[in-house]
Amino acid sequence: MARADDQAGRASTVAIVRCDSYDQDDVQQAVDRGLGLLGGAEAFVKPNENILLKPNLLIARGPERAVTTHPSVFRAVARAFQSAGATLTYGDSPGFGKPQTAAQKAGLLDIARELNIALADFTHGETISFPDGKQNKQFTIACGARSADGIVSLPKMKSHGLTRITGAIKNQFGCIPGPLKAEFHARLPMAELFSQMLVDLNRLLKPRLYVMDGIVAMEGNGPQNGTPRAMNVLLLSSDPVAVDTTFCRLIHLNPKLVLPIQYGVQFGLGSSDDIQLLGDPLSSFVRDDFIVNRRPLPTTEQPGKPSRIARRYVVPKPFIRASKCTKCGTCVNVCPVHPKAVAFRGSGRVHPPIHDYQRCIRCYCCQELCPEGAIEVKIPLLGRLIHRH
Repeated sequence: MARADDQAGRASTVAIVRCDSYDQDDVQQAVDRGLGLLGGAEAFVKPNENILLKPNLLIARGPERAVTTHPSVFRAVARAFQSAGATLTYGDSPGFGKPQTAAQKAGLLDIARELNIALADFTHGETISFPDGKQNKQFTIACGARSADGIVSLPKMKSHGLTRITGAIKNQFGCIPGPLKAEFHARLPMAELFSQMLVDLNRLLKPRLYVMDGIVAMEGNGPQNGTPRAMNVLLLSSDPVAVDTTFCRLIHLNPKLVLPIQYGVQFGLGSSDDIQLLGDPLSSFVRDDFIVNRRPLPTTEQPGKPSRIARRYVVPKPFIRASKCTKCGTCVNVCPVHPKAVAFRGSGRVHPPIHDYQRCIRCYCCQELCPEGAIEVKIPLLGRLIHRH
């Protein structure tokens, strides 16, 4: 899964390309233009190499919801790399449900069949030692990602409860199969440790290129239940830190608040300062009113601080809005804590589940995967007062 030989000099270059709709011709033209600014698809692949396309397939949702990588972007990138001589596979491990179900709902399955792109194995995994890991020395990687010669990552531009944004760096978390992702949340409850793991995962997998779908992004209660927001942009780079930093600048979010970016710089994954921008001017895409967490507060507990007090009075917590809850139990199923930090009380499902905030590790898995958008991230009063001052 090594990076193409000639990519080192391009690590801090980001192509910014306008695309005002998901019309297939428009998207193909934008993708081809972005790739051209970076030297073409041929700069990232050799003929007959097996390249994995890694979209964001968080959960089975239609493309109009802006939860997953749009099929027009998937098709355009696939065509470009097939034209460069690559043999393609694709896959992701959704947070809930089967990969094939998520791919079908997102509109990728039919395109993949049309273009003869096989769905890779993201159900089974292989354990890999990673001695160079700063935080994590071993990963279990989906067999479909492990067997590829290289990876092209197709993240979606979205807000996120834990990491503020989900973009290029976090997209590779889907290369960890199935329930193992929940184990990472349980084992690494603090945002610092979880972010360090994400950076190590990227350092292990080394995707050759990142093409971020920001034509329609998601703001607010992301990464599943937020509001679609037109940003009309594609970001392309071989540097995930630079991509996510550019995303932050587009939405007027301080990149220093995004821990995967900070640890990405510290661990040598990429650059957040020395970035060469090519293509359309960044200023034409900036949205100051994009709804995202800009508060200079931790999203989870911090090491070395009084965790019980911080947990109760400062750290944001998931909150269930009973009026939206259908009592489906998804939040209970995906909670990685044992005993569960969110559970039904009494027999049956008469009332919505209730959080036990003493057990809750603030991973926000429940908020991320609630199918009804009934769970939001709520900041306690003291946390709001600290931010105000």
